Formats: sequence, C-alpha cells, structure tokens
Amino acid sequence: MLFPVLHSTNNWLDNSFRDFFDDGWMPKVRATAPSINVKENDKQYDVEIAAPGMTKKDFDVTINDDGNLLIKMEHKDEKNEENKNEHYLRREFSYSSYQQALVLPDDVETDKIEAKVEDGVLKVVLPRTVQNKKVQKKIEVG
Repeated sequence: MLFPVLHSTNNWLDNSFRDFFDDGWMPKVRATAPSINVKENDKQYDVEIAAPGMTKKDFDVTINDDGNLLIKMEHKDEKNEENKNEHYLRREFSYSSYQQALVLPDDVETDKIEAKVEDGVLKVVLPRTVQNKKVQKKIEVG
C-alpha cells in the first residue's frame, strides 16, 4: 500500500537519517497515491484513477462486505535477464500496490457496475437507479 510522503523540516533526527541514506548514490524513492476523479450526472457516477502502465490484470474491483467499492491495484515488473559477465551494483525492483475503498451512494445499482482500463486510466461506471420524480399533487380528503 502506498502512503503519501510526509515532510518534516523541524526534526533533527529525520534530517540526520536523510543525510546518511540520501547521499546521491542511492537516493530515496518517493511514492504517492494515484490521482482520483469522481464525476456525476443524472445517469451515473464516473470514477477515474490514473494508472499509467497498468493493464486490466493489475486491478481487482469488488464490493466488500460493508457495501463499499474496493479498488485494488498491484503491479510487478519482473525482468529476468541472465548475463554471466556482469553483476548488479544496484537493482531496483518495480512493484506498486494501492488500495482504495469508496463509500457508494444509496442510488447506485451495484449489479450494473462496469470497469475498464483505457489509456492509462481505470474507469469505473456506477449507474444510478431511476428515481421516481416527486410530483406535486393535491390529495382529496374523504
């Protein structure tokens, strides 16, 4: 799971560790959560999550026991290159994982939710139920 990077400028211990480990030869890798857009119209809610380089096999979209939309993203980039004439001085494995739970509004038709990955964006469509329009009407008292 990725966490936002918190930066503190008043902590001498934090600065000491940063000076020791971030010496230019092995800089610290910073991770951020993907950007999320949520749009709505009369027919549906649209959720978009930035996911460059991801494919549909990297996602798991479910509704959990609490009735929330759970979006999990996990990507492993494993390259197995065998060369007996060289060895690694530094090798970074490419792995990213993200999970987000979204509370669904009451008017979402959960059995009609659709998701697809297109142009580096996961798009989840949450169809809205057809609501009866409120009609003003006089009721005769008998």
